[in-house]
Amino acid sequence: MKRAILVLSFTVLAVASLSLSAPRHQAFPVSAQENQATTAAVKIDNFSFGPATLTVAVGTTVTWVNHDDLPHNVISTDGLFKSKVMDTDEKFSFTFTKAGTFPYFCGIHPKMTGKIVVQ
Repeated sequence: MKRAILVLSFTVLAVASLSLSAPRHQAFPVSAQENQATTAAVKIDNFSFGPATLTVAVGTTVTWVNHDDLPHNVISTDGLFKSKVMDTDEKFSFTFTKAGTFPYFCGIHPKMTGKIVVQ
């Protein structure tokens, strides 16, 4: 009888030890991509937006950075977003929450154009 209790105790301890050392899994696994915010950048330089057309996923935050020596701003043609006038190295960000094509321009230099394609 003592031997049976000893074997049973050892078995319980072994199972408990294995379950404590087993890796823990999340109930709802999250991929690295879902865990990170999606971002993209448009460079403003030499009187142009680069890239001129940027394709991103819904939920992406796009940041425009003025690397030019002159001030610029970013205005969507449909009024969805509008930045303040940005001096050198200033930034403007906007998060795109729906799919579509969003043309924009510089209000100071209207020949400067670009578009964001959101899929």
